Parts: sequence; structure tokens; C-alpha cells
Amino acid sequence: MQTSPAATATAPEMQALNKAALKILHGNDRGDYTVPTHGLYPYQWNWDSAFAAMGFAQIDLDRAWREFETLFSGQWDNGMVPHILFHQVDPGYFPGPDIWGGHGPIPSSGISQPPVAATLIRRIWEMDKARSDRPLRALFPKLVAWHRWFMKWRCEDGMICASHPWESGRDNAPDWDGAMAAIDPAGVTPYERRDTTHVDPHMRPTRQDYDRYIWLVDLGRNCNWDEAELKATNPFRVADPALSFILLRANRDLAEMGQALGLDTSEISAWITLQEAGVQRLFNPAINAYDAFDLRQNRFAGSLSNASFLCWYGGLENPRMGQHFDRIMQAVSHGVPSHDPESPRFDRKRYWRGPSWAVMNTLIGIGLKDQGHDLRAELVRAHTRAAISKSGFAEYFDPLDGSPAGGEAFTWTAAVWLSWAAKDDGRV
Repeated sequence: MQTSPAATATAPEMQALNKAALKILHGNDRGDYTVPTHGLYPYQWNWDSAFAAMGFAQIDLDRAWREFETLFSGQWDNGMVPHILFHQVDPGYFPGPDIWGGHGPIPSSGISQPPVAATLIRRIWEMDKARSDRPLRALFPKLVAWHRWFMKWRCEDGMICASHPWESGRDNAPDWDGAMAAIDPAGVTPYERRDTTHVDPHMRPTRQDYDRYIWLVDLGRNCNWDEAELKATNPFRVADPALSFILLRANRDLAEMGQALGLDTSEISAWITLQEAGVQRLFNPAINAYDAFDLRQNRFAGSLSNASFLCWYGGLENPRMGQHFDRIMQAVSHGVPSHDPESPRFDRKRYWRGPSWAVMNTLIGIGLKDQGHDLRAELVRAHTRAAISKSGFAEYFDPLDGSPAGGEAFTWTAAVWLSWAAKDDGRV
């Protein structure tokens, strides 16, 4: 295992980075919610908001709670919390609310995103216990309803599935290649991409990916986002290590908060038991790692990704994952890559096919720390600090040289800096 990551910032440089991170949070703040970055992502994104709240919690706990309250104001009647809330229409983004045809209280997308909220809400609640449990008590039943939606509509034998690559949060990861190749996007709604006007196309998903993304959106809109119909007919249904481990951790944290509030958490405990068995089904012996599993084609993706390393975050120990981690971290210097660098599908700058993401590094680092792997946890944090110190608050980074990629002045990267990467103890 690598023990000496790239040099990080000096004390004056750290102070300058702290100021820059706060400037980004305030610059992307829209009052009651935060956009990921100006232009490229002009709306409220689900898991981006959860990380933004952790950033705000370092300076303003009321503002942190308000971020979550605004996010859950868009919750659908069935419990789903959308991955995008379109608070104000912006013609610079595609696909907008007219393409999605969502039916929640706020114009929205029709899919969700990784449920990191409960875990980060627990962190904020623990920081704010001296004042009151009121914000948590208001959010708790909404969290339960959202998790119940996942368990009802996205759970297969304890594995949590994505119904669209965007729902996973890892849009073009190699995990989805087989499932996406099986989709014929004939008849897809004509569209004009906007993302590539903001970012180098070589850093974004391909046109072939986008055809299938929009075809899947069309499928959901045309059935009015009927979950039962989609579960039966959607060709994309892939059990995802990230969704599975993140929800397992979130359910553990939800149960802890419920018990502290004196509430009945037996339903949540049953979910945890089911998931603990389910995530073991995601271990692919062919690659000796946790892997995505295509339920429609009944096969593993054969992809070792940063999602595979969320096992520790989910509370699972596996020595083989430690071996993979040590091997991969010997090959990089600026964070956990989103795909195995030894794979022919590795692309160091294209979105989720290779780059390092500060938010995923954070979750991996938290998991390692919680499972007692202090040196590995500190290595991930030091790598993340090195990338941000070198290249600023980019959306993601080249894991080999730390160069910035994707959008600039990114909220969740700034939030990670303030709440984890720049901290002395490596705890959120």
C-alpha cells in the first residue's frame, strides 16, 4: 500500500482553500437549496444537496437543515425523492421538466439518486444535538418513506437496483455497459445536448450513452412513472453496489436516530437484515470483488469500481477488497479511481470510467475509518487533499496526475474539503 501521497498544501494555502471553498458554497447557494455548479447543473440535485448540507454545517447549521428541508419538499406521494428538483426553469439544461413529466409537488425528474441523506443528516444532528431534535423529527418520517420506496421498488433479494444509470449517480460507469448495449434506442425523442457546451465532450458520456439515457426517460414518462409497470418492463434493472451499500449504511443510521428519538425501528431492522444478506450476492468470484449485477441478463458486469470499495461504508469487511484497494492505490496518487486502472475500459478523464471523485473518496474513507483501517482511510483523504490542493474544486480529477476535469467551482467538492478532506481527524 502506498504510504506517502502527493504533497498537500501548506498552512497558508489551506486557509486560502478554506476561503475559496466557502466562496463556492455561497456562490452556488440559491437561498434554500444549492446548485452543483453554475451553468452545467443549474438545479437542485439529490445527493449533491446532502453533501452541500455537510459543507454548510461547518459554518451554519440552520442553513444545513434548510438544504434537506428543501430537498424533501419535492418528495412524491409514493415516497420517492427525485434526483433533480427544477425550482426555476433554466433553458441551458437538458433534459428539463417537460421531458421528464414528473408528478411530484415540485417539477422534477422521475428517478431518485443514492440515499446518502440519512447518514449525513445523522452527522448534522449529532453536531446540533445541544439545540433541539425538532429538525430531525420533522425529516425522520420522510426519510423512512423514501427508504421504504427503495425497499419496495428497487430491492431484489436484498440488492438495490438502479432503473436508470442516472439513478446510480455513476452515469456512464462500465457497470452499465452490458445493460445499455441491450437497449435499442430507436424512436428516442430528438434532443440537443447542453452538457458538452460547458465541458469538454471527451470528459462526458458519449452520444450512444445519451441516446439510451433519453430513451429510458421516455419510457418512464410514457407510463407516467408507474413503478409497477417499470419494474415489469424496463430493460435496465441493474443491482448496484453503490446503491446497495449506501442504503444499507443509511438504514443503519436511520435506525440509530429512530431509537434515539424513542421510535419503533423494527421495520428498518428488517430491511437491514435483508440487505446484509443481499449485498453478499453482489460479490463476483470471477473478479473477487463486489460488482454490479444485471437482473435482466442474469450476469455480472465484471467491473471493479470505486463503488466496490463502499463495502466498508456499508459495514462489511472483506480481505479481498483490501487487496484490491492496496493494488489500485499503488497505481494512483489523487484518489480512488472510478474504475480499475488495469482494466481496458479505464479512461482517466471520462466521467465515471476512471476519474477520482471527492465525494466517493469521502464515503470510502469514512467506511475504512469506521472499520479500523486507519492508514488506508488516511491515504484516501491525503490523496483527496492533494487533488484539491493542486487543482481546486473541480467536479472530478484525473487519478494519476490530479488534473481537474468536468465542471468547475463544484459545490460538493468544496463541501468535502470543508467537512472531511481538510480536517485533522478524517471524520465527517
